[in-house]
Amino acid sequence: MNVSLEFVLKEQKELSTYGGIGALLGWDQMTYMPKQGAQERAEQTALISKLAHEKVIADPFYNAVTKLAKKSVVSTLEEPYQHVVTRLKKDLEKARKVPSSYVEKSARITTMAYQAWEQAREHNQYAHFGPHLSKILELEQEYISFFDIPGPPYNTLLDDYEEGMTVEVLQKEFITLKKELKALVEQITSSRTYEQQKPLQFTMDKLQQQHFCQILIETMGLPKNRTRLDVSTHPFTTSMGNDDVRITTNFDRPNPLFSVFSTIHEAGHALYELGLPKDVYKDTVIGDSPSLGIHESQSRFWENMIARRHTFWQYFYPLMQQHTNHSLQAKSLETWYQGINQVQPSLIRVEADELTYCLHVILRFELEQQMINQEITVNELPEKWNEYMDEYLGVTPKDDVTGVLQDMHWSGGSIGYFPTYAIGSIYASQLYHQLTKKRDDVETLIQQGQFQPIVDWLHTHIHQYGRLYTADALIKKTCGEGLNAQHFLHYLKEKYLPLYEA
Repeated sequence: MNVSLEFVLKEQKELSTYGGIGALLGWDQMTYMPKQGAQERAEQTALISKLAHEKVIADPFYNAVTKLAKKSVVSTLEEPYQHVVTRLKKDLEKARKVPSSYVEKSARITTMAYQAWEQAREHNQYAHFGPHLSKILELEQEYISFFDIPGPPYNTLLDDYEEGMTVEVLQKEFITLKKELKALVEQITSSRTYEQQKPLQFTMDKLQQQHFCQILIETMGLPKNRTRLDVSTHPFTTSMGNDDVRITTNFDRPNPLFSVFSTIHEAGHALYELGLPKDVYKDTVIGDSPSLGIHESQSRFWENMIARRHTFWQYFYPLMQQHTNHSLQAKSLETWYQGINQVQPSLIRVEADELTYCLHVILRFELEQQMINQEITVNELPEKWNEYMDEYLGVTPKDDVTGVLQDMHWSGGSIGYFPTYAIGSIYASQLYHQLTKKRDDVETLIQQGQFQPIVDWLHTHIHQYGRLYTADALIKKTCGEGLNAQHFLHYLKEKYLPLYEA
């Protein structure tokens, strides 16, 4: 093997190990770490982040990649390594624009900010978190200054999560999406069915939720020896390595359906992580997802396209009845199906129905831009949040926990992340549409709890490619077109208008 290539692969392997250590520290912080451990965890996280970044930007590594990337050299490599070198060269050129001192500072500030966010939620006081958010916004402005990406400053942040995506493209899709979603919500909430609907009433204790969620992920195909399910304030998925993918949920929410659908959502992420390319691409830049929009498409695919279908509950509803203290015995499958698909404008994004969900995301997308463009201050944010909630969804938070403090993302410096949730929802609808065009037995498979053929289809068309393609190129390859919100809107109208006879 080429000496430079061997060195590059070795460095990537070590970087992958650093990434696993960092992921483990983050997972532990959000699950089992004692609260008093925050300060020391901040130092640990900062050190790992600094060491990894210094390895990424080191001259020997960059020089070896640059040498391999020359046309006369890269063409002599085996095809997989050509992809690795080409992708890595682009990544390194971006990473080298960010000083390691900034990475270390950012890790320290965001670790403490997450702890402040938890404290703010505990005391229902945004004031505990506000000063930390100010520091994070200063970090983001500094980060933007390292690059020269064309267009609004927000493009630089967006590019980290959805490479190549721009404010211009998103606004075009989101303006249409917001307008049509608001009209659809108004049509449905004006219907007689909506006026008469009542929330599902049933009981399900923590142990029952835990047991049922375990059945769900095993049926979906998560192997016990490569995954685990734990509890956190905000459900998430993280990967420490190819054979160590961890998901969390929360069993303390008033509505037990939260744990059910969040577990399915995170399991979708986990199936993707487990399906990413291995073999020659293991521990290389190709063995990852091309974007968070693609990653989110996998979780939204399972949570909404699959798990909110009537056929899904034809299989799982009898099991659900067994885990709810007989409180569902008198309720029919039809009542259950309508209940889990109720449209109800609400305060919490992660508890929102799939029809109103993207309005929560668009709200955050617009507020993030205003913060980055310095059009609103940190102190003005809660009031602006409440104003937008009333305008978009017709509901107004009564406190900070159900308002501006509900998401952990800003505490981690993840500004630019939120749009990927809507992107993922749109991609998921496009993927399901394509799946049903290629297979006429999808509903039967779901009804029988036979999910492996669906996992296999996703693996063939999405998982196995990792970062061989950009998100846009991958969706075009699979669906014949790029991001198109019309598929998502068609799916919602076809499903919800008949449900509400609207």
